[in-house]
Amino acid sequence: MAAAAASMWQPQEEGIREICGLLERQISPNSDQHLIWQQLQQYSQVADFNNYLAFILARAEGKSAEIRQAAGLLLKNNLRISFRSMSPSHQQYIKSQLLPCLGAADKTIRSTAGTVISVIVQFGRLLGWPELLQALVHCLDSNDLYHMEGAMDAIYKICEDVPEELDVDVPGLTERPINIFMPRLLQFFQSPHSTLRKLSLGSINQFIVIMPTALLLSMDQYLQGLFILARDGAAEVRKLVCSAFVQLIEVRPTFLEPHLRNVIEYMLLANNDSDDEVSLEACEFWSAYCDANLPPEGLREFLPRLIPVLLSNMVYADDDESLGDAEDDESIPDRDQDLKPRFHSSRLHGSDNGEDPDDDIVNVWNLRKCSAAGLDVLSNVFGDELLPILMPLIQQRLSTSSDSEWKEREAAVLAIGAIAEGCFNGLYPLLPEIVTFLLPLLEDKFPLIRSITCWTISRFSKFIVQGIVQQQKGHEQFDEVLMGLLRRILDSNKRVQEAACSAFATLEEEAAEELAPRLEVILQHLLCAFGKYQRRNLRIVYDAIGTLADAVGGELNQPKYLDILMPPLIAKWRQLSNSDKDLFPLLECFTSIAQALGPGFTQFAEPVYQRCISLIQTQLLAKVDHVAAGVQYDKEFIVCSLDLLSGISEGLGSGIESLVGKSNLRDLLVQCCMDDATDIRQSALALLGDLARVCPIHLHARLLDFLNIATEQLNVSQVKEAVSVANNACWALGELAVKVRQEISPVVIKAISYIVPILQNPEGLNKSLLENGAITLGRIRDDFEKEDAFRGLCAMEIRSKDLINEVSQVLNGYKQMLGSEAWEQFSTKLEPLVAQRLSRYQGFADQRFFLLCDYTPIVICSCMFRWDVFAYISTDSVIFFESYVTVVIYYIHPFGTFHAIKCRVCDIVCCETLVIFLH
Repeated sequence: MAAAAASMWQPQEEGIREICGLLERQISPNSDQHLIWQQLQQYSQVADFNNYLAFILARAEGKSAEIRQAAGLLLKNNLRISFRSMSPSHQQYIKSQLLPCLGAADKTIRSTAGTVISVIVQFGRLLGWPELLQALVHCLDSNDLYHMEGAMDAIYKICEDVPEELDVDVPGLTERPINIFMPRLLQFFQSPHSTLRKLSLGSINQFIVIMPTALLLSMDQYLQGLFILARDGAAEVRKLVCSAFVQLIEVRPTFLEPHLRNVIEYMLLANNDSDDEVSLEACEFWSAYCDANLPPEGLREFLPRLIPVLLSNMVYADDDESLGDAEDDESIPDRDQDLKPRFHSSRLHGSDNGEDPDDDIVNVWNLRKCSAAGLDVLSNVFGDELLPILMPLIQQRLSTSSDSEWKEREAAVLAIGAIAEGCFNGLYPLLPEIVTFLLPLLEDKFPLIRSITCWTISRFSKFIVQGIVQQQKGHEQFDEVLMGLLRRILDSNKRVQEAACSAFATLEEEAAEELAPRLEVILQHLLCAFGKYQRRNLRIVYDAIGTLADAVGGELNQPKYLDILMPPLIAKWRQLSNSDKDLFPLLECFTSIAQALGPGFTQFAEPVYQRCISLIQTQLLAKVDHVAAGVQYDKEFIVCSLDLLSGISEGLGSGIESLVGKSNLRDLLVQCCMDDATDIRQSALALLGDLARVCPIHLHARLLDFLNIATEQLNVSQVKEAVSVANNACWALGELAVKVRQEISPVVIKAISYIVPILQNPEGLNKSLLENGAITLGRIRDDFEKEDAFRGLCAMEIRSKDLINEVSQVLNGYKQMLGSEAWEQFSTKLEPLVAQRLSRYQGFADQRFFLLCDYTPIVICSCMFRWDVFAYISTDSVIFFESYVTVVIYYIHPFGTFHAIKCRVCDIVCCETLVIFLH
C-alpha cells in the first residue's frame, strides 16, 4: 500500500523549488517573517502542500538539513490541524515517506521524523498505522545505531505525548505494543550508547503514572536497571534516574519501600551532583517523600546530612539570571519582555473565595528555589527538630562580613524564611531577636540581601502581628517592621521595590485594622512609589493599594486619605487607553477601593462605571470584528470590568441604581452570562447576584433569560466543567429568588433537579458550591416544600464527615429557633427510621456542644475551647476528660450514652447531653 501511495503522487520540480526557497527565507534571521507566514498560509490551502513538505523532509537530498528540518516542523504543525480531514491517499503518502527517515544518517532528520510520527499517532491512532509498529521493531532489532536511535526517538516522543496508545489491543497483534517494546527498552539500559540508554529510560518513565501491566510485571527488572544506571557517566541518564525515583515515590511508594535506604542515600549523593540539572531533579525527591505521607522515621536519620546540602544549594549560582536583574536601576524603563504575564482571578462568591499568596520572587524554577522549597516542606514535617541542625549553619554564614561571601549570607536569610512556618514553635520565643537581626539587613549594600530580607520578614508577618498583643514590645516591633518595609518600597533598585511591595501586601493582609492609625504614612509612601516606579513594579503598587483597601475597609473613607490616594489613580485612569493592558491591575485596584469606601465611592463612581460599560461593549464587538472595534480582543478587559462593576455594586448598594438604569448593562450582562469563556461567565454571574441584591427592578426585562442561564450552569455536565461558574450561578439564583419571589417559578423544578444531585454527591466539589446549593434550595421552595426538604434532610444518608458536622449545626439552629418544647413535639412525630438516622447528628441536642467524630468524641463549649476525650467509661460510670471538663452526672438516653459535663473555663454546664458513642 505504501509503495502504491508513493507511485500515485509525484512532486513537480517547480513546486519543490518554490517551497524550498520560501523555507530558506523563513530560517533566515533577516527576512520578513510576517510576509513569509502569510505565503505559507496560502500554500497550506493547496491540497498536496503537505505531501511536498514530507517529500522535502525525506528525499530532498540536495538541500540543507536546516531546510529539510523546517519542512518537517511545518508539516508537524499542519498535521495537528488538518490530519483527520486529509484524504486517505495523502495521509498514506506522508506515512510512507516518514518511515525510511527513521534510519537517516543525519540526526536532525531522524529526530524531526520522530516528531511528525508522534503527531500522526496522536491524531490518526496507532490502529491506523500497522506498518509503523513493524518498522519500529525492525529498527530496534537491527543493531544499526542510526536505525535504533531513530526508532527510539520516535517511541520516546509517542510515550511522551500519548503513552496510552501503546497500551491498547491492536488487531493482528497477539500482544499490546507496550508488551512488545518493554523488554527491548529494558535491554537498552545496558547499551554502550548513552543516547539509547537515555531514550529507553525516558520512555519507560512516561508510564509510571498510568502503570500498565507490562511495567508492573517488569518492575523488579526496571528497579534493578535504575540502580545500575544511577552512576551512569551521562548526566542526562542520571537525571532520568532521579526523575524515576521522584515519580515512584509520588505515585507508587510501595515499590521503593524495600529499597528506601539505598534510594535516599543515592538521592543525597545526586543532590550534590556536579551537574545542576541532576541536582535539581534529585532535590525534588525530598518534597515528594514528605507529600507521600511516608513515615518520617525513614528520613529522620538523614537530616544531619541532608540539611547542609540543601543550604549549600540555596546559594546563588554564578550564572543565575537574578544576579543580572539585581543591578536594574529604577531609572531604567522596563522593556515589554520584562513584564510578567498576569492572570486576573475571576470573582467567586462563597467561603472558598481567596487566592493563595505567591511567595515566589524568582521567576525560574532552579536548584536554589527547589532547595528552599524542600527545606520548607521538611520543616513542616519535622518542625523544631531541624533547628539544632540548621541554626548553627545559619549563624556561621551570617557571621561572615566580607563582600565576597554575601551570597552565603543571603542564603542564610532565605533559609530563615523557609522554616518560618514549620519551625514556628521553636522560633516564636526568639521572634524579637530575629526581627532585630533582620531589620538592619533591609539596609544592606547588596540588593539581593535587601530583597530576600523583605521576603523573610513577610514569612513572619502573622507572628509579628500576633506579637502586638502577646509580646511586651510588640507594638514597637510592628512599627519598626512597617517602616522598614515602607523605606524599601522606595528603594532605588527594582528588584528590592518588587520584594518590598509584595512583603508589605502580605503584612497588610495579616495586620488589617492595625494599619488604620498608620494610614497616612502608608499612603504617602505608596503614592510616592506610584510616582517613581516603572511599569512592571507599578502593577505591584496597585496590588498593595488594593490589599490596603481590603484590610482597612471604611477607615479609608476620610477626606485626608482620599486626597492622597485618589488624584494620582484618577490621573493614571485617564491616561491609559482602552487597549492598554496596564488597565488590568488598575481595574482590580479600583474594585477593592470601591468596596472599601462604600457610599464614599459615589463621587468617583460615574466615570468609572461608564468606562467599564465601554470596555465590555468594545471587547464584545472585538470578539466578532476586531477591525470595527479598533482593538484586538482580550477577555481580561471584560472580566476585570465585570468585577469592578461588582465592587461598585457592593460599595454603593442601591446607590448604583441610577447608573444601571441609564445604561445597557442588563443586555451586556446577558451576553456575558452566555459567553463561551468560563471566567467571563463566572464574573458575569457574580455581578448578576450583586445586582439582584441592590437593584432587581433593572433586571426584570430579561429576568427569564437570567433565570434560565443561571439554572443551566447547574447541569451536571456544566458543574464538572466549571465548578466556580456553577457556584456563582447557584448564588445568583438564590439572590434572585429572594427578590423576585414567585417569578422564579418557571425554573424551580429544573433548578431543584440540578441542585439536589450536587448536594448528594459532594465529592470533588468546593465548599462554596455546597453551601450556596443548600441556601438556594431553601430559597426557591415554598414553606411546605421546605418542611418536606427538612424531613428529607433528616432521612438522607450522608457519608461526608464535614457535611455531617454542618448538618448537625443546621439542625441545632432549627432547635434554637423552635425552642425545646416545640422541638420535642417535632422529634416525637418522626418515623422510627428517620429518628434513627437523625441520631447520627445528636451533637445538636444541646446548642453548646457538638459531636464532631464517631468514636472519639470532641467536646466544644460555647466559649470555643476544645478538648478531646481521651479516657473511657469505668465501671462506676465516670468518664475522664481533659482537665478543663468535669463530669457531673452519668445517665442513659435512648439515643446513646450521655454525660452532663461542666466547662472549667466558663462554668457552663450541659445537663442534657454528651458524650455520644455512635455505632
